[in-house]
Amino acid sequence: MANACSAGIDTGFAALDFGQMVVLGLVQGVSELLPISSTAHMRVVPAVLGWPDPGSAFSALMQLAALAAVVTYFRRDVSEIATGSWLALRRRKTGGPHIRLAVGIVLATVPIVIAGVLLAPLLNACGSPLRSLWVIGASSIAMALLLALAEWLARHDRSAEQARLRDFLLVGVAQVGALIPGVSRSGSTLTAALGLGFERMEAARLSFLIGLPAIALAGLKEAVELARAGIDVHAVALLLVGLVAGSLASFAAVWGLMRFLERTSSWPFVLYRGCMGILLLVGIAGGWLH
Repeated sequence: MANACSAGIDTGFAALDFGQMVVLGLVQGVSELLPISSTAHMRVVPAVLGWPDPGSAFSALMQLAALAAVVTYFRRDVSEIATGSWLALRRRKTGGPHIRLAVGIVLATVPIVIAGVLLAPLLNACGSPLRSLWVIGASSIAMALLLALAEWLARHDRSAEQARLRDFLLVGVAQVGALIPGVSRSGSTLTAALGLGFERMEAARLSFLIGLPAIALAGLKEAVELARAGIDVHAVALLLVGLVAGSLASFAAVWGLMRFLERTSSWPFVLYRGCMGILLLVGIAGGWLH
C-alpha cells in the first residue's frame, strides 16, 4: 500500500485502484455541487465500503472537476460578468450590474482565503481531527437545521441582480464554514443566500458564482502542493481518472440541482443531511463505523 502521507500531505488516494477512483470521483463530483458535503461523502463512502480514506488532497484537487462543470454550465453568466466588468472599467463606470457582481464575488472570496491560509496546517495535515466521522456527523445535523430555518423563515423573492455588497460579504462569511468537513461549501452558501431572501434558483446561481474563485484557488493550490510532493506516475493517473469521472458527475449535479430547485424546495436535502448525520453518530456510538 502506498504511503498515505507524502511531504506532509494526506495522499491516501494513492492506495486506491482505478475502479475505486472512478466510484469516488463520481461521488465527489455529485456531492461537491449539491448541498450535502463532498468531504463528508469522501469519508463516509470509503469507511462503509472498507476502502482507505482518499485524504484531503484528493477532495481539494477534485474541486477542479467542479470548477469545469460550473464554468461550463454558467458560461453565459461568467462571460457576461467578465466582459461587462472589463468594459465598465474601461469606461470608468463602476455602478453597473456586472461590475457589482464581480466586486461582490471577489469580496465574498476574501473570508475563506484568509481562513484557509490560517487553518491550512490543520486542514491538510495527515490524520486531521477535523476529518473524523464525529465532526462530520455533528456538522451534517447542524447544517440540516440551518437549511431548514432558511427554508422556513425566508421570503425567497430576491434575484441575484438585487444582491448588495453586504449580501456577498455575508454569504462569503458563511462559505468559511465549508472548511469544516460535513458543512459543504454549496450547502453553506446556498443556506446563507436563502436566508437572505433570494429565490431558490437565484440562491443556487449566486452560490455557484460566488464559489468559483474559492473552488479554483483550492484546486490549483492542491495541484501545486501535490506536484511539489513528488507523487508517482500511478498516483497521477489515478487523479486524472478521478477528475474525468468527477467532471461528468459535477455537470450532471449542477444541471439537476437547478432544475430541481425550479420545481421544489431544498427540504429533501434537509432530510438527507439530518438522516446522514444521525446515522453517522449512531454508527460510531454502536461501533460499526470507525
